[in-house]
Amino acid sequence: IVLVPEISLTPQTVRRFAARFPGRLAVIHSKLSLGERYDTWRRIRAGLVDVVIGPRSALFSPLPRLGLIVLDEEHDGSYKQEKTPRYHAREVAVKLAELTGSVVILGSATPDLVSYHRARRGQYRLLRLPKRIMGHRRRIEEQKRRYAIRGERYVVREVGPGYEDALYMELPPVQIVDMREELKAGNRSIFSRALQEAMHQALDKGQQVILFLNRRGAATFVMCRDCGHVLKCPRCDVPLTYHIAQRGRGEDSLVCHHCNWRTEVPQICPNCLSRRIKYFGIGTQRVEAAVRQLFPQARTLRWDRDTTGGKWAHEVFLEKFVNREADVLVGTQMIAKGLDLPLVTLVGVITADTALHLPDLWASERTFQLLAQVAGRAGRSFLGGRVIVQTYTPEHYAIQMAARHDYEGFYERELEFRRQHRYPPFARLAKLVYVHTNRTRCQEEAERLYHLLEDKIARLGLPNVDLIGPAPCFFERLRGKYRWQIVVRAPEPQALLRDLPLPLGWRVDVDPVSTL
Repeated sequence: IVLVPEISLTPQTVRRFAARFPGRLAVIHSKLSLGERYDTWRRIRAGLVDVVIGPRSALFSPLPRLGLIVLDEEHDGSYKQEKTPRYHAREVAVKLAELTGSVVILGSATPDLVSYHRARRGQYRLLRLPKRIMGHRRRIEEQKRRYAIRGERYVVREVGPGYEDALYMELPPVQIVDMREELKAGNRSIFSRALQEAMHQALDKGQQVILFLNRRGAATFVMCRDCGHVLKCPRCDVPLTYHIAQRGRGEDSLVCHHCNWRTEVPQICPNCLSRRIKYFGIGTQRVEAAVRQLFPQARTLRWDRDTTGGKWAHEVFLEKFVNREADVLVGTQMIAKGLDLPLVTLVGVITADTALHLPDLWASERTFQLLAQVAGRAGRSFLGGRVIVQTYTPEHYAIQMAARHDYEGFYERELEFRRQHRYPPFARLAKLVYVHTNRTRCQEEAERLYHLLEDKIARLGLPNVDLIGPAPCFFERLRGKYRWQIVVRAPEPQALLRDLPLPLGWRVDVDPVSTL
């Protein structure tokens, strides 16, 4: 079983496995119809399949002779099932391997900090791949013949004895650009001067560019300049995102990214009737528009959830870009993981700070992982590559370590922070969230359970157990319901939660991947 975190990685992974195991492969993902999923399940059950590829749900494929489970990009948060039954595919895979006598491979260039800590302590066997293997000499020579591109060719080196004729390259250099200095210099563009110049150079040579921003839409919120009113979702109480209509598909709209509620863009403020409505923030649509304006000759492709709703959309986008039908690829985290795009010589990170300052324990780790992963899309062929990271906090250790490709340095720094505050891997967390349509009722129930937990801790004499909260969730109201939470920090939260009487409305998540 081979698990991938994003459906966008499936086509590329499938092609490679199909070439090696023709006719013995099954693919499972959410775009399949119920009939297709059932037919696939029957083939697997009958032993007609040797390899199953898919997201976390593929882990439950009934392979009769399971021998190997691979989690590609094992650090990815999508391996956690957020709906009941809540589970993490990594933990299930390890247990399944234990029960079946099979082997688990957790693969990542930026391992989950808890996984890496376990490996350092000897719970997992740690295998390192210190060099970026480009392929065998024959493959590299074939690439050189296939891609007739102007410009220098970077040095590929022999790995050494025992690797036959495998060749490797260094990881691409990363340049950090302080966007505060760009503003002081009078540059109000979303592209720094360094990124604009690098894009000119790459495009002039016929090479490809990736621009990464982990936000969809054109503007992140809409506000009245006269009264300050921000247009929000009536069901979620969060700012609506401005989306520009696709060509020939309706009109511009304001969309809630939590419940998908949408409305027309108002011409006047609903609060004070002013016409001075302003759009703030940037998303992938605005980046795409800026590329078309600055580089009108460049063919631009945008790859995000808004453009990949169709069944085969990911395959179509990947094929277009690999076949050089586009010069610039703009996208969200879909394009940050695992894709092998040999003609990409420049990766630009538009804003590295989008998730860095969220009140979430994993904010720094996710920022480091995402930057390191998207940087890895550059320089995956003999053409080499470079990365430019735009940020307003260039001094942050997650950004600095990602720029230096220094996972060990980040691991030590983040581990010390977690040790001081008794966060995983030095303790476990359990998030208890109460959901109700009435805010007062929500608060009262959260406070009631908090006192109940306090009494139970004292009665059982449980050591090193902390309660954080009760408090409103970061997104207090979603889909018309209020949310309050209590976070339990303990060596084993189950001791406190066992036999706990919880009324309808409570959700318990042990080992959450987010505290938002």
